[in-house]
Amino acid sequence: MPEAKVQREPRSGRIEIDLQTVFALKSQFPMPIAKILWIDDEIESLQSQKMFLEHKGYEVQTLTNGFDGIEYVKDNLVDVVLLDETMPGISGLETLSGIKEVNMSIPVVLITKNETENLMDEAIGSQISDYLIKPVNPNQVLLSLKKIIDNKRLVAEKTTTAYQQQFRELFMALNDDPDYNGWMDIYKKLVYWELEMEKSDSPEMREILQSQKQEANAAFFKYVSKHYSSWVDPKATSAPIMSNQLFRFKVLPHLEKGKPVFFILIDNLRFDQWKAIQPIFAESFRILEEETFYSILPTATQYCRNAIFAGLMPVEIEKLFSEQWRNDDDEGGKNLFEEEFFRAQLKRMKREDIRFSYHKILHHQDGQQLVNNIHNLLENDLNIIVYNFVDMLSHARTEMEVLKELASDEASYRSITRSWFEHSPLHQALKKVADKDVKLVLATDHGSVRVKTAHKVVGDKQTTTNLRYKHGRNLAFEAKDVLAFRDPREAGLPVPTVNSSFIFAREDGYLCYPNNYNHYVNYYRNTFQHGGVSLEEMIVPIVKMVSKG
Repeated sequence: MPEAKVQREPRSGRIEIDLQTVFALKSQFPMPIAKILWIDDEIESLQSQKMFLEHKGYEVQTLTNGFDGIEYVKDNLVDVVLLDETMPGISGLETLSGIKEVNMSIPVVLITKNETENLMDEAIGSQISDYLIKPVNPNQVLLSLKKIIDNKRLVAEKTTTAYQQQFRELFMALNDDPDYNGWMDIYKKLVYWELEMEKSDSPEMREILQSQKQEANAAFFKYVSKHYSSWVDPKATSAPIMSNQLFRFKVLPHLEKGKPVFFILIDNLRFDQWKAIQPIFAESFRILEEETFYSILPTATQYCRNAIFAGLMPVEIEKLFSEQWRNDDDEGGKNLFEEEFFRAQLKRMKREDIRFSYHKILHHQDGQQLVNNIHNLLENDLNIIVYNFVDMLSHARTEMEVLKELASDEASYRSITRSWFEHSPLHQALKKVADKDVKLVLATDHGSVRVKTAHKVVGDKQTTTNLRYKHGRNLAFEAKDVLAFRDPREAGLPVPTVNSSFIFAREDGYLCYPNNYNHYVNYYRNTFQHGGVSLEEMIVPIVKMVSKG
């Protein structure tokens, strides 16, 4: 039996993948036979159709009444029930109800002569998967079964084939020295395929995609290491839009009189998490632009979010607001002055005429107040809403075993984010203004990455405890494991203490001290962290929407 080959060259880091081997491996495992239960009091007249389905590979069990059908599904696994609507004894709808009581998830296809609207409404309300009008021919039945049983397999096969075709294009893009716009495009494509692969049942293809994503992050780290200091140079002539420029270039230009803008900042929201909640937004709002921008380093709330609202790099914030700025090791809250920073940014830009409100949602009660008061905000030009749930989820997941189980990987992390937003006060509040003439700009301060590779760092007592970045004096580390700035000002950062330097973890790495090293390595492995250099942390969404009303 062939094995799927995923090889990494030790020097270049490039991945060689034998996609043909993967497909050959998959072809050796045929799809399992689906079992059909067909309940019809005239089943003898349908023997030719039964034989047709069996020839197509289905196993077909036949029964002549609803009572026996309900008993059968209690004791047997069934993939689809074909159910006659008109039978003696109990009707098809009564049988349907009995089957759903036994197993709600069994797909049922109702076969009927009756096309009346109230029957169809009742049947659809009883959660049938499809219905057919008599007389039915074998191909009608086959098509219905394929829609129900084979749909997932057909979608998975199409996804896998499409990714196979796109694989080399992505591979070439990674090796074509992309600029910062190119990296944003590559990351969006990787996220697209990661979401598409959820439709596939192929662990081999998911492994290939993850290998390609790892290769991309390795190359992205080298790219950021080479260019970051030039990006944050005040004299830079070629740089991406970053946290400190977000309002100037991506929010304030959308203000217009009589059309309030709601700027929604969901803390620690990755691009793939945005894609998970996008369909919920799309129910009420029309998405005009879906872009990305670069979070500054460290990709941590106190740096990125303060930079967003101040419109300044952290070294400039500390200079102008020395009383308000807090370094990692300083006491007190690190994001207590965002509204003050934003007011000062408007003043520097001579936009003091803008009427704005600022709301930070930290607790459910804060969210309910937003729901109750959101109509009062329609008189403002700009309404800023900072929502902290995703960041709290990330930190709680690290500490709580139950959340580690619920959000064990990226797919489940996205699922929890979607479930939260769907039932959140933020969603309720936004639906209340969806019929008004408003604009929405949704963004975040940074993303997060699931860490897997531990790196040892030695420092003195003043070294910070962050897992994805650290600053302090006399730091000892492997140079290949981190991006290091001996002079923090080269990265636009303040100098916390004399001779302090900053280091940032690469890809999926996390930084641990030698003390009790193995314990912390195991405790934090596979947790979602932020502060370092990765596509997931640095390339984050900025989305413009308008109400459909």
